[in-house]
Amino acid sequence: MSDKFHLAQVNIAAAKGAMDSPVMKGFVDQLERINALADRSPGFVWRLQTEAGDATSLQVFDDERVIVNMSVWRSLAALKSYVYAGEHLAVLKDKKRWFEKMPGPVLALWWIPAGTIPAVEDARRALQTLASRGPTPDAFTFARAFPAPQEQPA
Repeated sequence: MSDKFHLAQVNIAAAKGAMDSPVMKGFVDQLERINALADRSPGFVWRLQTEAGDATSLQVFDDERVIVNMSVWRSLAALKSYVYAGEHLAVLKDKKRWFEKMPGPVLALWWIPAGTIPAVEDARRALQTLASRGPTPDAFTFARAFPAPQEQPA
C-alpha cells in the first residue's frame, strides 16, 4: 500500500432506461445500500456524488444514458476487495439487467497523489488513454495493473 499515492477509478455504464424507469428500478433500489457499503469499506477515501448521495444524475458524457462512478481508494487491494466480494459482487453479476454493452473500456484505474481528488476530465482522459494505448501506468485495469509510482523499479 502506498502512503504517497491513492488509486482513482472510473467506471461507466449505459443504462437501459432513465433512472426512474421500471427497467432501472432494481438497480436504483440498491444504490444507496451499495454506496454506503463503499463508504464504510476498508481503504475507501472518496466517491463522486451529488447532494442526493450518488452520481447518477450527473451527465459527464454526451450520451445521457451513460452514468459514471468515480472513487478513490488507498490501494488496489482495497478496491478489488470491495468490487469482487460480498454485496457489491451480487450487483455486479446482475449488471446485464440494467446496462447495455458499451464499445471500448468501461473501467479505468490510475494513481493520484494522496490527498487529491480526481476531476471528471481525469476520468475521461483515463478511459481515452486505455482505449488508445491499452494498459499503461497512466491508465490500467484490474487484469493489467501497475504499481503506484514510488513502488516501480528504478
